[in-house]
Amino acid sequence: MKIAELKIMRGPNYWSIKHPKIIVLKLDLEDLQDTLTDEIQNLAQKLEKLFPGMYKHRSSVGTDGGFFRLVREGTTLSKVVQHIALELQTMAGMDSGYGRRYAANEPGMDWVVFSYQQERAGEYAAEAAVRITEALARGEKVSVIQDVAKLHQIREDEYFGPSTEAIVLEAVSRNIPYIQNKKSGHIQLGYGVHQKRIQAAMTNKTPFFAVESAGDKNATKLILDEAGIPVPQGHIVYDAAELEEAIEDLGYPIVTKPLDGNQGKGASINIHNWKDALKGLAEAKCFSQAVMVEQFIQGDDYRMLVIDGKFIAAAKRTPAMVVGDGKSTIRQLVNTVNKDPRRGVGHEKALTHIKVDKITRGILREKGLTLQSVLPAGKSLYLKNTANLSTGGTATDVTDMVHPYNVLMAERIAGIIGLDICGIDVMTSDIAIPLPETRGAVIEVNAAPGLRMHISPTEGLPRNVADPIINMLFPYECPSRIPIVAVTGTNGKTTTTRLLAHMLKFKGYKVGYTTTDGIYIQDRKIIKGDTTGSFSSEFVLKDPTVNYAVLECARGGLLRSGLAFTQCDIGIVTNVSEDHLGLGDINTVQDMANVKGVIPKTVCQEGYAVLNADDDLVYNMAAGLRCKIALFSMDEDNFRIKEHISKGGLAAVFEDGYISIFKNTYKIRVDRVADVPLTFGGKARFNIQNVLAATLAGYVSHLEISEIKTALRTFIPSPETTPGRMNMFKLPKCDVLIDYAHNAAGMQAISEFIRNMDGHPKIGIIAGIGDRRDEDTRDLGRVAASVFDDIIIRQDSDLRGRDGKEINNLVKEGIFSVKPELEPKEINQETRALAYALEYAPEGAFITLFAENIPEAVKMVESFRIIQHRKQETAS
Repeated sequence: MKIAELKIMRGPNYWSIKHPKIIVLKLDLEDLQDTLTDEIQNLAQKLEKLFPGMYKHRSSVGTDGGFFRLVREGTTLSKVVQHIALELQTMAGMDSGYGRRYAANEPGMDWVVFSYQQERAGEYAAEAAVRITEALARGEKVSVIQDVAKLHQIREDEYFGPSTEAIVLEAVSRNIPYIQNKKSGHIQLGYGVHQKRIQAAMTNKTPFFAVESAGDKNATKLILDEAGIPVPQGHIVYDAAELEEAIEDLGYPIVTKPLDGNQGKGASINIHNWKDALKGLAEAKCFSQAVMVEQFIQGDDYRMLVIDGKFIAAAKRTPAMVVGDGKSTIRQLVNTVNKDPRRGVGHEKALTHIKVDKITRGILREKGLTLQSVLPAGKSLYLKNTANLSTGGTATDVTDMVHPYNVLMAERIAGIIGLDICGIDVMTSDIAIPLPETRGAVIEVNAAPGLRMHISPTEGLPRNVADPIINMLFPYECPSRIPIVAVTGTNGKTTTTRLLAHMLKFKGYKVGYTTTDGIYIQDRKIIKGDTTGSFSSEFVLKDPTVNYAVLECARGGLLRSGLAFTQCDIGIVTNVSEDHLGLGDINTVQDMANVKGVIPKTVCQEGYAVLNADDDLVYNMAAGLRCKIALFSMDEDNFRIKEHISKGGLAAVFEDGYISIFKNTYKIRVDRVADVPLTFGGKARFNIQNVLAATLAGYVSHLEISEIKTALRTFIPSPETTPGRMNMFKLPKCDVLIDYAHNAAGMQAISEFIRNMDGHPKIGIIAGIGDRRDEDTRDLGRVAASVFDDIIIRQDSDLRGRDGKEINNLVKEGIFSVKPELEPKEINQETRALAYALEYAPEGAFITLFAENIPEAVKMVESFRIIQHRKQETAS
């Protein structure tokens, strides 16, 4: 048993729209392909022992314990892999409940699909599940302890953290999208121009000056002291001599802590002697050269939270502790506390396991205790110096108990330091009494304060402190999204994308769009290449200058990682035909339609799916959609169009030489097709389809008819505006057409245009593609033979794992099936093939190059045109 393929889906995808974050595993069962679970001795019992939590897995049976029942009755081992992968993640604190198993087309292969919370954890769970399942099938001894520990570690490394998670979940509940930037650690909330950024409880609105001030604990104390805020007296020291001077001035007890520390790291409290003072100095210097020495303030530790200038919550924090029962050792008491189901590893749960570390052992030594000591009944023992939840401490919500004086003080402090999200640490005997009256003090001011103690206190009322943060970032009626148009289909995607982007730019939008030749921001190519996957879409959505996104979404990206967005406003499907079949288990045109159908399924309820009514597979995508539907057709008598508009639907139709919009019983004529440059006087009928789709999208985007018309007339096809799409060149000797069409359907669409063009003979430069089915390559040859008088067969630079001679032979088989008398010439290199055609073409010829390297081909034709012009001038 082995993993043949593993893909990580990060958005809506071919396998699931509802569950965007899934692992897609292609599993080769090898010699276990015919083995069912009921044939393996005691497999169900072993699974129950290893994974007792699987009892909740209902599987297809639909009741608790359903999966175990299925195993006893007999199911595939790939189903076991699915459930183990889910349960391993759940055991490590990452609940994952969605999974499916499908038979692949190849014998002995299965697809296993399961959800994940963290990508790396999902990958590891897949590998571990396969390993564990095979071991169980072969009767080997299995332990999952190390795998669960590894997944715990991955979770801690990759997890948002409780503060970030709370803010993100609140944003998602309000339909505010987010993007995780793993390199910077930032989370982007919202898209394009509306984006805001957070890092834990710090936002892009948090002033750097305020963060620096809060980080300098001495400066903070001086600022607050000047403002009449009670603070402990203290000094900054760098060595033992300065420490001694500070103690002489302050007296015992004291506190030592790093000047720029956080989360209580390196802090020592309630120091009463010189030996412990030196130890505290050393501990603090592990984190900062400068060490703060302060008076120790008696009282309890409180955290007050201020957001956007308003007091929001307060919690009393208690260090990790145990309470004696007169019988148990300290070690046993710690173990008992850690069994609390609310405690977990790191930030996995509301509370963290108490670790017996160097600090704990030091505290025990000071008190003359060991881990084997038995505490008297009712005796409390603190095991840490600080009250941080990350070290096992607890929190009690006291928000409603805070005295108005202290509320005002907290709000003043946040304003004085300048923090939009401010955590204020206070030591006092009673937060319900004004701080000066208890002789308490403000100990620290924190930028990016932890929210966990307020979200999930050990005792008291949980507070949704993420709500005011989102309110601050996105006030009422403040947008977080930009309009998104997603364009897919077999052919015409790029032209439709570019035309629509031109329309929207003409309207004044700052458009970001993706195509097969690059990512464009406001018509400037930022990244070169085939950029039709999720990374490219995300690139546009992350750009802070963009207020409208038009995203070409190709088959490859949808199958590789899904979409970069969970919903779009307009989804366009141009057509579906036989291309890329046989790749990624997509073997039929219906399979391909299911892939393309992901786009309309992600259109929001108030948005539009723009579908080709002339294409059965595309039209059928309308079934079950929750969004609005707009249809386009080249036939004004299309019964689907008539039925659609009779029900109040919207459509765009090519009728009587016009691009027209049908709305209810009205017909709105947009422009004559002959006046739209992209249609080449109406000869490029396939481009009329693209114009119809873009016109509909523009109309539902609230462009005026006059604006659409002007945009259509000003979109001039050229190597600059539509690179590789119907690029025409008039040379003194011949005409040249360069196009990117790389499949039989695309070539067939252009063939009608080529036949209608003057120029003879018609010369075609074509190439087969290595990762296509044999019949697809033959079809390409057949279409070429039906339109060209002479054919040159070239080869792509990347043959995609296939022999070039084999590809050429398949192309020739197709050619000979139509024109057995034709003698195609084989020139493998594209530039040499084009150069040959340009050099030896007869006067008046029409050359068509279906190109791989568009810029290089355009450059060669332009150079050749200049040379021919010079020759003419010299001759005259």
